[in-house]
Amino acid sequence: MTSRVMQQFDLSGRLAVITGAGGELCGTMASALAEVGVRVAILDLNEEQAVKRRDAIRQAGGTAEAFVCDVLDESAMDDVASLVEQQMGPPDFLINGAGGNNPNGSTDKDFLEKADLELPDTKTFFDLSLAGYSQTFSLNFLGTFSTTRAFARSMAERGSGVILNISSMSAMTPLTKVGAYSAAKAAVSNFTRWSAVHFAKAGLRVNAIAPGFFMTEQLKFLHIDQESGELTPRAKQVVAHTPLGRYGDPDDLVGAVVWLLSDAARFVTGAVIAIDGGFSSYAI
Repeated sequence: MTSRVMQQFDLSGRLAVITGAGGELCGTMASALAEVGVRVAILDLNEEQAVKRRDAIRQAGGTAEAFVCDVLDESAMDDVASLVEQQMGPPDFLINGAGGNNPNGSTDKDFLEKADLELPDTKTFFDLSLAGYSQTFSLNFLGTFSTTRAFARSMAERGSGVILNISSMSAMTPLTKVGAYSAAKAAVSNFTRWSAVHFAKAGLRVNAIAPGFFMTEQLKFLHIDQESGELTPRAKQVVAHTPLGRYGDPDDLVGAVVWLLSDAARFVTGAVIAIDGGFSSYAI
């Protein structure tokens, strides 16, 4: 017999819409949710990656469909929301996972020194264009806004639903170099709290997770020296500043995701949960 406590974590039969699910982190969430009986709508700009994740879930015995979408195309998001509902029904969960960093919103160095202003090959704050900064900010924040606007209405009409946004520990303690990304994730955290209040009377809960450094394939390219296979100096700083002493694995996100979507978290809304090995708590 399943205990009353464990019944609270039962998500079987529910429908989760996940943007960015063709990627590694949100793709892992999609597969994990499918394992516990959640039907998954995989949304991604990259059709090949979305279909690949869909097929992997189906081969493992889960239920999934793939949808191509651009979270910054307002009318297209409305069309995708309608298509998902036609094919799979109204969503119970929305995970806003589309995002990422763009070099156009990042500086080359941690600290600006006067001499840097005379170096043509060094990208400082003053070399960042509004358009470049906006690319990163829009993808992470406005993409979260547009997807919520497209999918939350049907939840509000039914009086139930859970939205999970993806913030970052850099929203709490801004990382050097990636100014646009840190600012955008701070906006996501703020929007999470605002929308948690706004949607509360309509029966929706809104929370966010704030991942730290996770060793995805993309991060391996940036944080592991391609010749020696050793951690780069910046990567060594990351590990040294992480009390648990390692990078996160995508599976490390799954427990918090299941909890926040489930009835076990029915009194949790407006929370931003750090999953960073203690990075954001460590000062010296």
